[in-house]
Amino acid sequence: MNDWTPKLNPSVDLRRLPLNAEEGFVLSRLDGHTRARDLPALTGLPLEKLRDILARLVAQGALLPGAEDAVSVNTVRQGAPAARPPATPADEVPLHVQAASPHEATDADPLPDTEAGSDASGDDEPEAAPGDEESEAVLGNYRKLFETRLHGLPEDQRVAMAHGAEDPELSALCFDPVPAVIKATLENPRVGLAHARLIARHHRNPVGLEALCARAAFTADTGVRRFLVRNPQLPASLFRRLWALRRLMEHHKLTVDRDVPESTRRTARELLRQRFATGPSEEKVELILNTEGRALGALVGMSVDGKTASLLCGRTYRSPLLIQNLARWSAAPPVLIAHLLKQELVRRQPQLRALLARHPNAPADVKRA
Repeated sequence: MNDWTPKLNPSVDLRRLPLNAEEGFVLSRLDGHTRARDLPALTGLPLEKLRDILARLVAQGALLPGAEDAVSVNTVRQGAPAARPPATPADEVPLHVQAASPHEATDADPLPDTEAGSDASGDDEPEAAPGDEESEAVLGNYRKLFETRLHGLPEDQRVAMAHGAEDPELSALCFDPVPAVIKATLENPRVGLAHARLIARHHRNPVGLEALCARAAFTADTGVRRFLVRNPQLPASLFRRLWALRRLMEHHKLTVDRDVPESTRRTARELLRQRFATGPSEEKVELILNTEGRALGALVGMSVDGKTASLLCGRTYRSPLLIQNLARWSAAPPVLIAHLLKQELVRRQPQLRALLARHPNAPADVKRA
């Protein structure tokens, strides 16, 4: 199968294609970088079977056939006198393999979440990648496989199967609601990050989620963590254990994320206040400045140490919104209020100066004036 690199067709909605479980499994393993000749080792499928699956996916339009590269190759070989024998259906994929270019642009990882978006603004919330819809179609195939073939089996049989299953059955078992099956799946030597993300996203039993979080290699993955905090069955104790040492900005992002259940957001607000009381001064300043003071609404009654106040006073302020939020923060230290009153922006805008003058910690001469 040589050097062809199979790529998803971005103009085709895979959810509308009649894909079977094996075709969906192969699609889930395509990352736009892996060449076709390396797929047997990645999928565990025989070469001939994999070739037939790829041929069907190309015929259905799920994969790009690399026609443009075929044109360029044929142009180079125009002078060749030998006639090419007619291709048989089994030879269609090797033709595309020979035509593909190793320099084609690639799409992002089809897994949700994400982490492969090129426009991501941080580790926590990357932008959705172009392959997100395709991955949803693949996940639908796994769920369908579980519901139609595996769900009706006795629990002990599913547990025994999970210990030694291979994909696509292994991915389908990640949808099992029984914690014992999830534990057995996690003990399978073939389990990887893709399976951990499926469990974090779809499993709805705290016992199974505890088993997942016992694997440090999985909880270190941003995709697994993102799906865990959006899981409504994530226990508060488990969330505290996972996020206790995260940066203040990460706690704040969870408190305002509408995709996170309210119970988890409430725990995140409590943890944010605890971390703000004991966290490094640099993180406190980062939180206040990066949110333009919006995070202070969740920190009512919280004071800052001298180092944090010194760091805040060492900056020039040009944002009216930040100054307004600091002026409304009752715990703002006197030195910070005095520093804000000296800013050029405050001098030019009387309303900002009046707002700062009404602060309880404003200098006495400013209040009299």
